[in-house]
Amino acid sequence: MTRLMAPRWLVSVVGLGLLAGCASVQSVPPAARSDLASTGKLRVGLILSNQVLVTRDPQTGELRGVTIALGKALAKRLGVPFEPVGYPNPAALVQSFGRNEWDIAFLAFDPARARDVEFSPPYMVVDNTYLVPSGSKVESVEAVDQRGVRIAVPERSAPDLFLSRNLKAAEIVRVPGGADAAIEVLRSGRADAYAENAHMLSLYSGRLPGSRVLQGRYTVIQHAIATPKGRSAAAEFVKEFVDQSKRDGTVRDAIAQAGLRRTDVAPSALAK
Repeated sequence: MTRLMAPRWLVSVVGLGLLAGCASVQSVPPAARSDLASTGKLRVGLILSNQVLVTRDPQTGELRGVTIALGKALAKRLGVPFEPVGYPNPAALVQSFGRNEWDIAFLAFDPARARDVEFSPPYMVVDNTYLVPSGSKVESVEAVDQRGVRIAVPERSAPDLFLSRNLKAAEIVRVPGGADAAIEVLRSGRADAYAENAHMLSLYSGRLPGSRVLQGRYTVIQHAIATPKGRSAAAEFVKEFVDQSKRDGTVRDAIAQAGLRRTDVAPSALAK
């Protein structure tokens, strides 16, 4: 029987491919793997009230969204299972700092938070603006910051932190995160505007007849991946992962799949 032999060039190409595959598997430094998966899993902190970051399928309960796609991609690169750790709102996730409940967490960058966690470069940027109820006299983003205007924000969220530093005349009303709290505070008249990312406000507007999402923005929020302080190997590996995910289209595809409005991949030039 004649035995078919593969050409030498094909053998060489296959061999190089196998070596490259092995190199890819071995490209995770042991210190980074230890920092990020000390429990044998990648525990991922998620803010469940922010639909730009994560949504839950009402039928199956399955979590979806940009953070799920990125979290699973990082877990795959590490070669460990992905384990979501959900928090009902931003305040609850912030309160978990230092408790060793997660290995990475998805949340907006803010200088105040950077004192307690390490942030990667931003992977995504989101316009933030205001939702105003029917009959509101507020016509523009610039007109919101004036005496007598009450602006509701999710407590300890990125809008809360930013506006607390930058508002000059308007009053801040803090409420729990999520659609129900946002709609109630506007419907009851306890606030004249609600501050959040434009995508979520467009969803809330559909449940509040006559309400409007204002054009323009008061800031652009940078979303990043946080790691606990003291895990330098984890922070460096996550930084490289974010940079690569922006270059290879992973972030772009996740944003498109989630159907996010007024949201884009973070420019590489944005600083932490």
